[in-house]
Amino acid sequence: MISCTCFIFIYDKDKLKMPNWPGDPAGTIVPTPEPRRSSSLIEIPVQPEDVARRRRRILISCCAAALLAIAIASWIYKRNVESLRAMESYDAAVRLFRIARYNQAIIALDLTIGLKPDFADGYLLRGRAYAGDAITELAIRDFTKVLEIRPSDTAARLARTSVYIDRKDYHSAIADATAVLAIDPSLSQAYNFRACAVRALGDPKKALDDFNRAVQLNQNVDNYYQRAATYQILGEHRLAIADLDQVIDLRPGQAPVYFARAKSRQAAGDLRGADADYRLGILYTSR
Repeated sequence: MISCTCFIFIYDKDKLKMPNWPGDPAGTIVPTPEPRRSSSLIEIPVQPEDVARRRRRILISCCAAALLAIAIASWIYKRNVESLRAMESYDAAVRLFRIARYNQAIIALDLTIGLKPDFADGYLLRGRAYAGDAITELAIRDFTKVLEIRPSDTAARLARTSVYIDRKDYHSAIADATAVLAIDPSLSQAYNFRACAVRALGDPKKALDDFNRAVQLNQNVDNYYQRAATYQILGEHRLAIADLDQVIDLRPGQAPVYFARAKSRQAAGDLRGADADYRLGILYTSR
């Protein structure tokens, strides 16, 4: 028969009775409990005010982001609308300029430039409208503004050169024409303008060099006509007549051209031809 011994641990509220340990027959030794490990996380008490404050911060951040998005969208919309209105006004100004309604074109371009202050083409067209109305000071101001925005704009510089010639500011005209040719030496108009200014300063022979270059680049009416006028100053009337013939072939019916050719024909001894040209000049003037 196998006997079994049962070991019973009796617990009470105060301590655990353990079997006797060697050297402690009375069982007075009580095992030392392991020290409790402290947690590395520190619990911070959260007050209701802290929670409310955090919610307010989140709400304010969301509102600020929404307001910023609305402001950006409004700015983009405004820019698009203003750009559309500016271009509509510019297109109207172009149509008015083409029919020589310069004052109305200027009003339309004032609106365009007010909406798009950096629109170089707006200043360029308004400058030309001012020039068409003989308001040369404002024309120069607008052409200069174009050059501030686009320093290499040859169209604006040529337009300003023309106005300088109208104002008899020949030195400024020469400077502008020379600057244009430094950018693009193939522009015959720049040679033409510079030659006109040089001739007006009393040097037709030097001007003739530029007129020859202008005609070489572009055989148009003005280049031939201005060179003919220079030939007349130099007393080269047969050469002047040849250029005036070219002008009449390109654009017949212009009274000043017939009068100019009559002058050279008379100087060359062709009195019959001169009389015929004078009659044609009078005829086309009366039309």
